[in-house]
Amino acid sequence: MANSASAKKRAKQAETHRTQNAGQRSMMRTYIKRVYSAIGAGDKAAAETAYKAACPIIDSVAGKGLIHANKAARHKSRMNNNIRAMA
Repeated sequence: MANSASAKKRAKQAETHRTQNAGQRSMMRTYIKRVYSAIGAGDKAAAETAYKAACPIIDSVAGKGLIHANKAARHKSRMNNNIRAMA
């Protein structure tokens, strides 16, 4: 348990950041799921639209350090390959 004032402040900040990070991660996962659900439904136009919406979200999360840049690139690459394979 934090005893000093500075330690209490850091604990409060850590909790705030934790909840914000969890929300950002959850939002990213939701956008990724939208792409894969459109791919599963066979709707290429909806998949492309969802992909275009998901890419900036993934880049934003990677820019904030919540996920590694390579993980962001991997997600985007796999989604793009799956959309291209729908032809």
